Amino acid sequence: MKGLSEKDKQSAQRTDELKSICREIRRMIINTVADAGAGHTGGSLSEVEILVSLYFELMRIDPARPEWPQRDRFILSKGHASPGYYCTLARRGYFPRERLREFDGIDSMLQGHPCMLKTPGVDMSTGSLGQGLSAGIGMRLGGERRSLDFNVYVLLGDGECQEGQVWEAAMWAGARKLRGLIAIVDCNGVQLAGTVAETLGLEPFAAKWEAFGWRALTCDGHDMQEVVSTLAQAKQSAADGPVAVIARTVKGKGVSFMEGKYEWHGKAPNDDERRKALAEIEGSA
Repeated sequence: MKGLSEKDKQSAQRTDELKSICREIRRMIINTVADAGAGHTGGSLSEVEILVSLYFELMRIDPARPEWPQRDRFILSKGHASPGYYCTLARRGYFPRERLREFDGIDSMLQGHPCMLKTPGVDMSTGSLGQGLSAGIGMRLGGERRSLDFNVYVLLGDGECQEGQVWEAAMWAGARKLRGLIAIVDCNGVQLAGTVAETLGLEPFAAKWEAFGWRALTCDGHDMQEVVSTLAQAKQSAADGPVAVIARTVKGKGVSFMEGKYEWHGKAPNDDERRKALAEIEGSA
């Protein structure tokens, strides 16, 4: 860091800290789904930098008070990617990380899809794709009625954006210039049984959001500094109307034999695959 200003040194140090948290959470994801023998590994690994940027840098939250009325809200619209979400919540202090061993168990507080009635820190139950953005609009409208000034962040999958309800919600929020709403798309290019482009292509993706009255931003979803910077810009711009952030990511990021493979959409690693995956993530430092 020689030659850098003190401010730049602090920024670089913070970026390194966030990268370290990302590696830790990726290890937690692998262990969580491997222990359970079930879970959506690929999309959990691709969303990590987005979640870390929000929960460790940008959102106004207090893990000790998960129902604090002034908190920012987060909705995992792509609810199947719950392992990444739960590992982030545990790492941030919403509940002990030992509870991750209960993932997907009967009567567990960590269901296969997020449940706001069971899990501390979960603001909305999700699982049926396409509905999260509508719920986010409702939260923002509720906040306005109660004179609460919080932001709502909704994380969608790119395959999920083939759902019509996403665009109905986008049209409504854009037409009303709804403030405080940020949609983030984990754009990893792969869905349940193939690529997004082969199934139903979304391009020109940013232009679609803009046509619905949103401001659209794009970033490399695995460049920690760029993700934080872009989401901070979105947070600022959301004071004037809804913002969409298209984060270009890689399915299964951090594990070479999972990257870009639809087979890892909803598959848990066996013991040998777990060892290899953890070794790769550890070696990425």
